[in-house]
Amino acid sequence: MQNKLFLKAADICELLEVKQTSAYEIIGNLNKELEEQGYLTLRGKVPTKYFVKR
Repeated sequence: MQNKLFLKAADICELLEVKQTSAYEIIGNLNKELEEQGYLTLRGKVPTKYFVKR
């Protein structure tokens, strides 16, 4: 995880022990927060630093 710039749903499933559907929902929510702050986001991925911060 430390070497990755972005986390995918599979990574979040493993870290949080949630199903893939929940992981995509988490990614969507975090990306929405980033978009509101003016950042460009990638669908299905979330920056590792932001994920750890939140």
